[in-house]
Amino acid sequence: MIIKSLELSDFRNYEFLQIAFDKGTNILYGDNAQGKTNILEAIFVSATTKSHKGSKDKDMIRFGKEEAHIRTYLEKEDLENKVDMHLRSARSKGIAINGKKIKKAAELLGLLNVVFFSPEDLSIIKNGPGERRRFVDMELCQLDSFYLYNLNHYNKIVNQRNKLLKDLAFHPELKETLGIWDAQLVSFGSKIIERRKLFAEQLNEMTVDIHKKLSGGKETLKIIYEPDVAMDDFEEKCRNNQERDIRLKQTTTGPHRDDFSFMIGTVDIRKFGSQGQQRTAALSLKLSEIELVKKISKDSPVLLLDDVLSELDSSRQNYLLNSIGDIQTIITCTGLDDFINNRFEINKIFRVTNGTAASEN
Repeated sequence: MIIKSLELSDFRNYEFLQIAFDKGTNILYGDNAQGKTNILEAIFVSATTKSHKGSKDKDMIRFGKEEAHIRTYLEKEDLENKVDMHLRSARSKGIAINGKKIKKAAELLGLLNVVFFSPEDLSIIKNGPGERRRFVDMELCQLDSFYLYNLNHYNKIVNQRNKLLKDLAFHPELKETLGIWDAQLVSFGSKIIERRKLFAEQLNEMTVDIHKKLSGGKETLKIIYEPDVAMDDFEEKCRNNQERDIRLKQTTTGPHRDDFSFMIGTVDIRKFGSQGQQRTAALSLKLSEIELVKKISKDSPVLLLDDVLSELDSSRQNYLLNSIGDIQTIITCTGLDDFINNRFEINKIFRVTNGTAASEN
């Protein structure tokens, strides 16, 4: 799978942009705040329907406009596809594949798989559990439409249950309806727990060799899924925690409180690892993500690297660049020195300046 070209209309700081990519390595360079990351964000939205930043649709529309368009032209096994995203400030987005409107985001997922790597991802190990859940959800939603379905429903149920818990202060008679929400919480939540457990196992298969090479054979990394509640205990724990939930006015049990630990030997590097260990583990995680997408989708993802090289030392830079292989890669950076110093093959270079992207080769 490769992205042949991208067209943007009134997206972020772009009034109009048309850019054609090479199937190899593409560099977007220029000063900060010129729009480099916005191009990667548009691609990510085309693949997942969501911003990697968590931005709302209205926030991605150019200032002063009511709507924006992202048109992404793809090629896979000599077949071409066009994904059209219509972002609207007052309504939900419209999505069309090859000119045909689709009703559910699940119909889009899998058409284009991307792996997004930003400097923030280097802190995924040391940051809070919300960041780690978000990483897992972003990847699983691309790879598994059932997971997306279950996650969307689960999140809605948590929000509705939380609203009910707040309303009970004024309408205590509604307490008897809590059991209905609990049953749905357990039904969808159990499927999420099961899939996250499998995802951790699949990642570990990839991570062991990658991390050993990255650490010079000195370390073995293991990812451990830490569910907030076991599937077998979920229903009982929800029932037992009802009074506490009513008191706190929030749902305190379920996969929205899960976490993942990262162990090197017996050391949990979330808490006790050095910054170098945490960053190496984060890089291992991203490289494992690429291999997992290849294995599950039987296709190579598009790799999006957002100014990540400047955050890595030379050995990790070299390992990352050498690992890319034949994957289409789009890289943002402020200068070309990193690539020149590493004598890295560049297929296409674009200079990004104030909402324009001009090809330089």
